[in-house]
Amino acid sequence: MATYPLSEAYVDGDVLSAAAYNATNEGINDLAIATFNAQTGTTYTLALTDAAKLVTLTNAAAITLTVPTNASVAFPIGTQILLYQGGAGQVTISSSATLRSQGSKLKITGQYGLAGLVKVDTDEWVAFGNLAA
Repeated sequence: MATYPLSEAYVDGDVLSAAAYNATNEGINDLAIATFNAQTGTTYTLALTDAAKLVTLTNAAAITLTVPTNASVAFPIGTQILLYQGGAGQVTISSSATLRSQGSKLKITGQYGLAGLVKVDTDEWVAFGNLAA
């Protein structure tokens, strides 16, 4: 039975092996179902294991989330990390690497706010979502 790369189209009548079928769906659920990393302190530095996760940051006091430089933690370019402020303590995103966002906003807007980070270069990240100055 033939297998097809994802770049090729399937046509009516094609029969896929289980492996070929699974390959067509590989990664789809990785985006739909996030694994959580719950943090309850007032500081947290991202770790390589946070890639493609939802980091929940819950505390009554202000929280500083640090994005490490590439020299400390070599996240692959394209890494995406979601951030959720679960408590009243406002989350501020900090780094010695370059952090970019619309309007230079690097604080999650408030409790239940959701933001994200995407690594776009060796020491450059873009923050997006519910952000304030």
